Amino acid sequence: MSSTIGIIGGTGPAGRGVAVRLAHAGYDVAIGSRDAQRAAEVVHGMGESATGSIRGVANEDAASADVVIVATPWDSAIVTVKPLRDQLSGKVVISMVNALVREGRELVPLIASRGSMATQLAATLPTSRIVGAFHHLPAAQMEDLESGLDADVVIVGDDPQALTTVAELVDHMLGLRAVIAGSLSLAGAVESFTAVCISINIRHKVHSYVKLEGFSL
Repeated sequence: MSSTIGIIGGTGPAGRGVAVRLAHAGYDVAIGSRDAQRAAEVVHGMGESATGSIRGVANEDAASADVVIVATPWDSAIVTVKPLRDQLSGKVVISMVNALVREGRELVPLIASRGSMATQLAATLPTSRIVGAFHHLPAAQMEDLESGLDADVVIVGDDPQALTTVAELVDHMLGLRAVIAGSLSLAGAVESFTAVCISINIRHKVHSYVKLEGFSL
């Protein structure tokens, strides 16, 4: 297990949910924000859900971790990570960013100029090892360790060792199973399907998630 995980832009519901389950698995987690004080306040406000080692830091400090997750809103992801390029060089960087906009009661995907937000990040961070993961998870259930969550995490990337690292990380997290799907070329399809998942949850007022049946890992 890598000892430290940094979550850039991790103060939102999705970032907090991932942080809670990572910390519960024994990882040292740093939730990053543009404002370190804001990050510290968010962690304090998480109360008992922030079991284990979770701290609030500036994004620059989160980028110093062994493995780094990008959890920013899609429209600020590139501008946030670009100044951190040197810090992130050579590291496994996980993109959980989805480019989505709301139209009525649905969310619809936006297609990034390079096909996905993961490939956009790969172009911005050419010496980092980009992996896409954590896209289809309900944030509220992720943050609640008692929710009974039993979800699959679809993982995509071009670096075999980075894929293995992320899969092992996911498999250590309560209620999650890693499923490596293939190369980063699949990231656009994975990210876009998040719009379907969220739209289902909005329409039916549920917290559904992805579970793949028919095979065992």
